[in-house]
Amino acid sequence: MDDISSILKEKGLKVTPQRLAIINMLRNTKEHPSAETIYKTLSSDFPTMSLATVYKTLEMLKNIGLVQELNVGEGSFRYDANVNSHPHLICYGCNRVDDLDDSALDDLLGEVSKYTDYLLKDQKLYFYGYCPECKNKKVN
Repeated sequence: MDDISSILKEKGLKVTPQRLAIINMLRNTKEHPSAETIYKTLSSDFPTMSLATVYKTLEMLKNIGLVQELNVGEGSFRYDANVNSHPHLICYGCNRVDDLDDSALDDLLGEVSKYTDYLLKDQKLYFYGYCPECKNKKVN
């Protein structure tokens, strides 16, 4: 957390327990939570924290490059502390969002670049389907 505090101070931003809790939660989950989920999870520890504070903090963290915002098509955004470009898997059944190791697509960026003659810098790639649990429910 010291590095987060340093980054916030370097950017001229206040280091608050709520900000640290939000980034800590994102760094320690693979769930890709929404602002509402973050709020509900942290509200017992921070009863005076509002949902607006969570939204403002997420926007600030996104703007300084500490989180990425994911638009997975469910009417609200999800958040990920892994800001490196990597694909995501989204479940139609339960809206679960998982990371996909980008080594599975090593050749894809090269192929797209070769095919289009673009100098590619970034990608946002989403795969949609059914997670193992939902897939098993559909089969049974």
